[in-house]
Amino acid sequence: MGFYDTHVLPRLINLVCGIGAIRPSRDRACEGLHGRVVELGFGSGHNVESYPGAVTRVDAVEPSDLGWKLAHDRVSASPIHIERSGLDGEHLPFDDDTFDCALSTYTLCTIPDLPLALAEVRRVLKPGGTLHFLEHGLAPDEKVRRWQHRLDPLQQRLAGGCHLNRDIPQILTDAGFVVERLDTFYQPHAAKSSNAMSRGVATPR
Repeated sequence: MGFYDTHVLPRLINLVCGIGAIRPSRDRACEGLHGRVVELGFGSGHNVESYPGAVTRVDAVEPSDLGWKLAHDRVSASPIHIERSGLDGEHLPFDDDTFDCALSTYTLCTIPDLPLALAEVRRVLKPGGTLHFLEHGLAPDEKVRRWQHRLDPLQQRLAGGCHLNRDIPQILTDAGFVVERLDTFYQPHAAKSSNAMSRGVATPR
């Protein structure tokens, strides 16, 4: 990874993902989390204040050292034990049936081999476990989709491999999940091409 990806991009993501308008969606995505949770793409910890009291521990999967450093104050202030426990969503360093829940926000857009990562999530979830997600992806409107397809190569270069046009609900279904709850919407006051949102809960079949 170059200087931009290592030292600049995590700071940009921290700023963009820390926008206050996103907070209600983060809160909604975290509803129902309980027990031991694995969070993919922990970033700089913007979900920490949204964890419900029923969460007992969070294992943070985060590849960026700087992202984890930027999360320090949020992690330290949390009453919930949070530990950086992995670097790569495609190879989770946990035993089968370890977690009650998994959480992913603004992460499934970027993982290179997403089917492999979702297979790993299924493996480490306990029977009856749930995956809670808040992700941007393929828009419902064809005009916006056309722009997403045009802009996607540039987005990947500028945003660390982030895709604009992944159909997150369909990818979850193809990976063996049942999407039990799904809200689709455009994030208000933001570009539709990068803010066509899917928020919900999925369970392994």
